[in-house]
Parts: sequence; structure tokens; C-alpha cells
Amino acid sequence: MSSLALRRKVGIALAAGAAALTLASGGQAADAPKGRAAQLQAVVDCRQQADPTARLACYDAATASLDAAEKAGDVVVVDRAQVREARRAAFGFNFAMPAFMARDAEPDELDRITATVDSARQDASGKWVIKLTDGAVWRQIDTKRIFKDPRHGSTVEIRSASMGSFFMKIDGQMQMRVRRDN
Repeated sequence: MSSLALRRKVGIALAAGAAALTLASGGQAADAPKGRAAQLQAVVDCRQQADPTARLACYDAATASLDAAEKAGDVVVVDRAQVREARRAAFGFNFAMPAFMARDAEPDELDRITATVDSARQDASGKWVIKLTDGAVWRQIDTKRIFKDPRHGSTVEIRSASMGSFFMKIDGQMQMRVRRDN
């Protein structure tokens, strides 16, 4: 898969997540907190209705509007597990995460992952190119040698290093510096 195609997929995933908090059309309720979709704010605002009949009518109308917006793709609702999955898929790319992806994140969730090798090969210069089971491709950028070659099923740990670089350990061996290709 080309780098452009992967960036497009990640961009779509991030945009879908961002839409969970904002309307795709850009309209927001005047008093809606920043980042909250107008349809969601309308549901929340129904709690202010003192009369039970008016509150029920408000909820019925607001939830119908929210449901229609979700079906049309104007609002996307994601749960915490889906946000974690999107953060994991984006690990290794050099861009700022949208605020909804960084909220409530545990510190080591964003600076390291553990994954499984799908395939591994050495390029013409003898550096490893490792494809993970999730489709991410990582390339060795230093000259360190490892004792045991990575293969399908090997476990890797990738962690953030300084200045936007990353270290990878394969099956607990000495770490090597890597970058994400896709």
C-alpha cells in the first residue's frame, strides 16, 4: 500500500473520530461547548425543560435529529476503545493528534506499542523492513545488528525516542532505531 493511500486511510479515520465531536457541516448550537456536535448539545439541553411533557417532546425531537445526523454521516459516535484503536493505528506518524484522541490517554499508551510481525526482510543495505500484522511497515534506520532474525509471529515493542524517532525491540533483543514507512 502506498504511503499516500495509508495517509488517506488514517486521515479518514481521524476525520471520522473528529466528527464524533463536531458536525461535519460545521453548524453548532450557540451555547454548545467547543467540539460538541449541535445535535448532541440539543439532547443535553433537553434536561433544562422543567415540564415533563415538554422535556419528553424535546428529547424525542433531539434524539430523532441526532439519529438522522448519525445515519447521514454528519455525526459519528465513537467509544473509548475505538479512540484507542485509532491512536494505535496512527502510532509512528508525525502529526498532532486531535484533542479527542489525546483526552484521558494514559501516558504510556501514546509512547509505546506491542505488536506481532507479519513478515520481515532485509533491504539491499542489510537493514530490516518489518511489516506488522496490522499492516504498519517499519524500517530500520541505524546500523545495529540483531542476533535472531525476526519472522512471522515475532513480538515487537516499539517506543517513542527523542526528536520524533522510535526504537524497536524484536523478541526482547537489543533495540534498533526505526521509522514508520506507511
